[in-house]
Amino acid sequence: SFHASRVTPPSVMSSPATCPPSIPRASGVAAYTIALVLFRAGTHRVGGDNGTLQVRTYREGLAQKVGHDLIIDVGKWDVGAEVAEDGTLSAVQLNADPHSLHVREGLHGVKPLTDKDRADIRKTIDEKILGGRPIAFRSTAVEPDNGGLTVRGELELAGTKRPASFELSAAADGRVRGTLPVTQSEWGIKPYRGMMGALKVRDTIEVVLDVPLPSA
Repeated sequence: SFHASRVTPPSVMSSPATCPPSIPRASGVAAYTIALVLFRAGTHRVGGDNGTLQVRTYREGLAQKVGHDLIIDVGKWDVGAEVAEDGTLSAVQLNADPHSLHVREGLHGVKPLTDKDRADIRKTIDEKILGGRPIAFRSTAVEPDNGGLTVRGELELAGTKRPASFELSAAADGRVRGTLPVTQSEWGIKPYRGMMGALKVRDTIEVVLDVPLPSA
């Protein structure tokens, strides 16, 4: 279960230390557009060197001030994005290392997170939530939607594979951003409850991706 202790809520996403094999950078000539931003056709690979992948958790309940909303960085991850020669984004895949999560910030709590709090959260993620099991996303469809894209596929998390979808948008600087909502209980994860239920972690967390794609 995504866990939130009194001083610290739960955690989050990631996948095995196995990232997809190296994907050569694009050499195609066609371009793909999201919100008027052009990208080169081909297969592109991005990761933590030039992008960010975060998990965000949220508290609820009468005692929510005792806990924190968490921003958790995923340190090791890899995304492959395929842009077809006709200019359409045809596939997206993601793998993340479940042992590479660390808490960037704990927001809105009565007291700031200590180093011990951060270490305890990371240990809980490793041992009680993810257990070193893979987290991976593979798209099955990419569809235009309101000037952006809806990506549908299968998410593997905590030993369970289920359908999942998220929206992508692009900024003028060529960065592509998307937020994948994950309802923990649908993947067999029991959301954290403490203080006789007065402090809870919201069942739905968010996985936030921000990456650059090479322009045409």
